[in-house]
Amino acid sequence: MSEKSHTREEMVAVREKVVIGSIFLTKFERSRIIGARALQISFGAPVLTDLPSFTLDPLRIAEKELNEKSLPLTIRREFPELDGKKEHQDIPVQWLMIED
Repeated sequence: MSEKSHTREEMVAVREKVVIGSIFLTKFERSRIIGARALQISFGAPVLTDLPSFTLDPLRIAEKELNEKSLPLTIRREFPELDGKKEHQDIPVQWLMIED
């Protein structure tokens, strides 16, 4: 895995938007998003990125879309229940920092 460096300004901007959890996409969120998107692609959903003509693997396509931040998906992160109230934040994938 090659790590892409992020500037401090980028990280601060993301932290202002993301209140719950890390500013980075976790490995569990990443695998869930890639799996869900690969399933959509395998059932005929339109591809949201330019591909070489020889790329047919839905997992590779989904991973490329995620790395390009072209997916219109959100992640729901929740706080533990306090005083009978559940709090959550819906975070678009485009806001989060993605490590390769």
